Amino acid sequence: MKPPFLPVGRDRTLTCFPKAYSPEACLQFKDGFHEQVRLTCQRKNTNTSGLGVCKVVIVGDLCVGKTSLINRFCKNAFDRSYKATIGVDFEIERFEVLGIPYSLQIWDTAGQEKFKCIASAYYRGAEVIVTVFDLADIQTLGHTKQWLEDALNENSPGSSFIFLVGTKKDLVSEAECRRTEADAIKMANEMEAEYWSVSSKTGENVQAFFSRVAALAFEKSLLMEWEKNGRQGARIGSLIKIERNSSEISDQSKSNCC
Repeated sequence: MKPPFLPVGRDRTLTCFPKAYSPEACLQFKDGFHEQVRLTCQRKNTNTSGLGVCKVVIVGDLCVGKTSLINRFCKNAFDRSYKATIGVDFEIERFEVLGIPYSLQIWDTAGQEKFKCIASAYYRGAEVIVTVFDLADIQTLGHTKQWLEDALNENSPGSSFIFLVGTKKDLVSEAECRRTEADAIKMANEMEAEYWSVSSKTGENVQAFFSRVAALAFEKSLLMEWEKNGRQGARIGSLIKIERNSSEISDQSKSNCC
């Protein structure tokens, strides 16, 4: 039995295109959704609307705050005690984009070297790759290129949006943050990534970041469907099909993780 349709909170309802964090490192400069996307969503048949799912993979060094970032967004919680992720874990968060149900399937991967071989299998099919570093530990920024390369090796060229995210903004002074961000923006441009700074402890920019991820991924998916259908107008019902339901994904995760 399918789970009932639950109303999405106001902060998960997107009617306008979310702004980027920094114009110096931005994937797209825009004030709104593509016109064709808006028209297609306006013509939707609510009885046949498909539930789209975007796979988001979070990668980065041990202790940079990947799990805390996900927990702040999905559970609005912050745990001061550190627990290393074993293998992989995932959360699913619902959005409503221009009236269409859309979900982010967020995969939390381990930063420990011994779990890399396990985690790398889950990089495949990532529509979004989020590479995370610690604003209070500049060395972790230097490691982000390798994490990104590992994730890209498991995906087709040009198939994934890339984000570079600095965490623990609350731990650095404003001046220190600006200095580190300048280096991070240079790195983001080299990686062809969009840059964000966040704080999982205070929640600063966390919701805005994931809203931006959802909007970019949703628009790209719908435009690709539109192109595939010969620009005759994409059917929302076939936008992105769920190949496996949540319980099947959970079973696979449990069987493959340590």
